[in-house]
Amino acid sequence: MKIHKGDTVIVIAGKDRGKNGKVLRAFPRRDMVLVEGVNIVKRHQRPTKSNQKGQIIDKTIPLHVSNVALRDPKSGKAVRVKYTIEEGGTKVRIARKSGQKI
Repeated sequence: MKIHKGDTVIVIAGKDRGKNGKVLRAFPRRDMVLVEGVNIVKRHQRPTKSNQKGQIIDKTIPLHVSNVALRDPKSGKAVRVKYTIEEGGTKVRIARKSGQKI
């Protein structure tokens, strides 16, 4: 999976198409990512204590990785990623359009 925690991504499909956000958490086994401020749904929550009321809360749920793309650090548009190996054997992600490190 080419998207990691802390990356800035753009939603390219779904109800929140065009929105930007930061990846809060990545789930590589499920190919899902949790993006800040995107894919928010309302969930009913039961009262947990006797003196507490039930409520409706807004919750962010994960998106599939195929519905998001990394944001280019130079232009701010959606970009694909390639990997290169630098001197010393470190693997680095590079934006295909601008050629900058991500």
